[in-house]
Amino acid sequence: MLETLHTTLAFIVAIALLIAVHEYGHFIVARKLGIKVEKFSIGFGPSLISWWSRDREVQYVIAAIPLGGYVKMLGENPSEQGEDSKQELSDEDRARAFDVQPPWKRASVAVAGPLFNFFFAMFAYMVIGWVGQSVMPPVIGNISPASVAEQAGLLEGDLIRTLNGSPVHSWVHVEEKMKQLAGGNVEMEVDRNDLNVPLRFFLPSPKEDPLLVNVSERSLGVFPGIKVVIDSVADDSAAKQGGVLTGDHIIQAQGEAVTNIRALIEIIRSRAGETVSLQVKRDETVLNLTVVPAVDESGHGRIGVRLAASPVHHPVMYRMGMVEGLFFGFERTWEMTTMTIQVLGKMVTSTISPENLGGPIAIAQLAGKTAELGFVAFMSFLALISVNLAVLNLLPVPVLDGGHLCYIALEKLRGKPLSSAVMERTQIVGIGLIVVLMLFAFYNDLLRLFRG
Repeated sequence: MLETLHTTLAFIVAIALLIAVHEYGHFIVARKLGIKVEKFSIGFGPSLISWWSRDREVQYVIAAIPLGGYVKMLGENPSEQGEDSKQELSDEDRARAFDVQPPWKRASVAVAGPLFNFFFAMFAYMVIGWVGQSVMPPVIGNISPASVAEQAGLLEGDLIRTLNGSPVHSWVHVEEKMKQLAGGNVEMEVDRNDLNVPLRFFLPSPKEDPLLVNVSERSLGVFPGIKVVIDSVADDSAAKQGGVLTGDHIIQAQGEAVTNIRALIEIIRSRAGETVSLQVKRDETVLNLTVVPAVDESGHGRIGVRLAASPVHHPVMYRMGMVEGLFFGFERTWEMTTMTIQVLGKMVTSTISPENLGGPIAIAQLAGKTAELGFVAFMSFLALISVNLAVLNLLPVPVLDGGHLCYIALEKLRGKPLSSAVMERTQIVGIGLIVVLMLFAFYNDLLRLFRG
């Protein structure tokens, strides 16, 4: 119950904050350009709290459904653009109506919302850089035999300093760069026993899309140094019969180095009823054990243990200086923006399955998890969602900001605005597309929820 309440609260805070940032962009630019704003609402539906601005011109509203928001400007809706409506306005109001403004003013208001979301992401990443992050150092823990890494001359214990001239500060940062560099030549500098060692190699693209797999592992063949440890052993299990104890560190399985939990599970799953050799480290002693995985209901092998992973190299605090943090804010926002565009493009072309699309449940779960992890994790989540919100709103879909920019561009090409009838029909289509997309994302959420 408390966990659900915490997740819900984190979700509401995140969505309300990001929507407020987005709508404030529209609001402040419209006001600065002399356009009359009638309402600024965070959320949809019945009003929970409302108040008026000092000049009694703008009504501020916090509504019951925190899944959106809007800034209502005079003359913004197609239904208000007829001659009868204009005649009802005073000369002062008519001059301040949105629809009579020059294209550059309307475009400025439309683009201001996404732009403020980008600004928020930049600021959030700057704060993260200045506050500091607990990161896994980019130290190579394991290397797969006959891998690209081994052929390139990488060694266990090498500290990766740069990739194609760009400094890297964590293992996550290394993986992100590897996704960008897959399919091309890589120039790497490593620190080896306090000596700078330059390396050069070709990084092949994985069979799957690089955004969906661990490129460092699949294509390069390096691992951050993970110890797979037995967290618990079930009574009367294959592991118990084979002499496996809680706390054992699994070094090898079937002669292969165990560098992650997934690899060990795959070995055991594929050898139901067969003898599997394990090399474990218990305290300071290395032991060779054998287990015979039992066959489960699906025909896969199980040995009855719970596994845990712990890093060989302990996390370190990475904190940036003032200038470095500023650059990090811009660079990180750019990286997240390009990644978001790539993912959207690959979903459209089916390179990445649309099943990866998440809706409000997925966002709420992520909000709750990151809030539990602390300030830096929650800020990273907010920055990522803010970038996504900016990119999605710039799509050329009617009712979105990108759709409004398209209307303005068509008006410039035609030399006159689109008719109110055309705008109303296209906006109905746009609303339909958004509803379908939201329903599909919600359907994906429910599938993931029930699948566990």
